Amino acid sequence: MAVTTTARRVAIVGTGHRAQTFTEAFSRRPQLHIAALCDPNPVRIAHHNDLLAAAGRPAATAYGAADFERLLRTEDIDEVLVTTVDALHDHYIVPALEHGARVVTEKPMTVDAERCARILETVRRTGNSLSVAFNYRFNPVHERVRRLLAEGAIGDVLSVHFEWLLDVRHGADYFRRWHREKANSGGLMVHKSSHHFDLVNWWLGARPEQVFGYGRLAFYGRAAGERTGYRRDYDRAHGAQAAADDPFAVHLEDNEALNSLYLRAEGEDGYLRDRNVFGDNITIEDDMALLVRYSTGATMTYHLTAYSPWEGYRVMFNGTRGRLELQVEESLWQPPRARLASAKGAVHGDTALANAGGHRITVHPLWEPPHEVAVTDYDHAGHGGGDARMLDALYGPVDPDAAPDTGDAAGLRANEVDGALALAAGLAANQSFATGRPVDIADVVRV
Repeated sequence: MAVTTTARRVAIVGTGHRAQTFTEAFSRRPQLHIAALCDPNPVRIAHHNDLLAAAGRPAATAYGAADFERLLRTEDIDEVLVTTVDALHDHYIVPALEHGARVVTEKPMTVDAERCARILETVRRTGNSLSVAFNYRFNPVHERVRRLLAEGAIGDVLSVHFEWLLDVRHGADYFRRWHREKANSGGLMVHKSSHHFDLVNWWLGARPEQVFGYGRLAFYGRAAGERTGYRRDYDRAHGAQAAADDPFAVHLEDNEALNSLYLRAEGEDGYLRDRNVFGDNITIEDDMALLVRYSTGATMTYHLTAYSPWEGYRVMFNGTRGRLELQVEESLWQPPRARLASAKGAVHGDTALANAGGHRITVHPLWEPPHEVAVTDYDHAGHGGGDARMLDALYGPVDPDAAPDTGDAAGLRANEVDGALALAAGLAANQSFATGRPVDIADVVRV
């Protein structure tokens, strides 16, 4: 594919599996040119250059992590995409903004209050643009819920209950990789739940004010695995006989993308992608319950379970004129000895699962019969179709001559304030877990 003469020059920082979605998307847009790939692991960079070659696009220049500021100057970068380890996001966001580049970062924006403050100060000082890739905003089901609430379908929202279920395939994956260490990811309250906290902020048009919660490692980790009998005696799955028929193990050699990105790349940095989920040194929680109060006076009860037999979520809004219920089933069952067949569908949700369920929005008005609200453009692939719509909103459509989107999707982009507010709820939850006390958002992050 030919690149336009006015193509914006893009750098991608972090070339793991999630970055593959963006590399493939950028390669289909002639208005974008991936000029540079930055990662401490050259094998992973080579994997992404192979993707570019397959799409007929030129190879990007490879840079190590320590060379990022030289990359910005040398490659004359217009756009930076940050998809590296969460705790390192600010290392790249700040110099990219100071360079004058437009920055998009994967969620979460960062993992602690100090890094968040540094990012917010840099945006204010430079006036440059930062967007957070909250793709769940672009899911058409979530967009329909927002419209129903804004139109007053149930009056003023007084309370919300949000139950999130991660299954024993996707949920377990956070305990195999770098996310299992809270210093890297902030735990699931920051890495995963920032999606949900942003949605609730956006749905309600409100800011979180106070959080109280309990969280613990109840299912994964050595102690729990020995108590339940699920633990097998191995450190990592590859080459371990004890992992051969372990339903909780991921087998990197079974999937070419995981093999290329991780197994063949181990010699460069020693990173292991297939750790035992019932092993040692896991510092994140797998069962979390919260109570959140919002600036409108509404409250939310929230529960995340990372070891469910099926995956999806239920959200219930109670209002002055009735109740709205959302249920989404993303996977319904797991074969007990199924080895990983699709890295995307099974681990990251980028493709449709064969056993995916459905979605349902039901409005229960006071004094009237309930009715379902149809959403016809939901897609089980790519986070409910959200990825494709988010990419169009952030980077323009695949056809650069197509008319720009002037509908709802064009206005869904999350900025640095949205990123900070979603992060703040997760950080307050972590602090409450540690202290056993409610935590005021203003004492955690000032936006």
